[in-house]
Amino acid sequence: MTETASPTDLATLVAAKLCHDFISPAGAIVSGLDLLNDPSAQDMRDDAIGLIDQSARKMVALVHFARVAFGAATTSEKFDGRELQTLVAGMTDGGRAAVDWRVEERAFAKPQARALVNLGYLTAAALPSGGTAVIASRVEGDHLILEGVAEGARARLKPEAATGLAGLPLTEGLQGQWVQPYWLWLTVHEAGGGLDVSADEGRVVLTARMPL
Repeated sequence: MTETASPTDLATLVAAKLCHDFISPAGAIVSGLDLLNDPSAQDMRDDAIGLIDQSARKMVALVHFARVAFGAATTSEKFDGRELQTLVAGMTDGGRAAVDWRVEERAFAKPQARALVNLGYLTAAALPSGGTAVIASRVEGDHLILEGVAEGARARLKPEAATGLAGLPLTEGLQGQWVQPYWLWLTVHEAGGGLDVSADEGRVVLTARMPL
């Protein structure tokens, strides 16, 4: 990509990312069903049921997250912090990063909620080898501050993620690793806010500033 994505290009990239995310648990469910239907594999019935159960739960978590992170999330206009925490937990539980949720109990408008769940997920994703991702919110004057701090031995941002978080077009690298960071930047800026990013050895900080 040599220029900022058009709405059509961006929609295509988001759809491609979602399909990529969904295919793994969907494929695992099919594999589990195949085992259940295989007369020669009845000794693996419990394993198959476990695989189906785990994969179905992951699929549901992905759908619920995507509805808020990328979609309109039905008719809801406001979201509470506990609801958003559940969405992020569904995506990060079982991963290497420990998520410390310090978000205020308040109502978040759609753009704020969309920014918060994406910021939370991307903060945890910056810890591929483990560590702690602190997700917090606070009010300063007439702005809401959302902050994600990732601290761990190998905390880092992939080049594509750093490019997306800066609101820059992708010139090389994987589009699937660029689109969600860019989507966060776009969400914050279209709401009239700003996104700051710092990445040092062992520490990554994402800070979104959005109007109340």
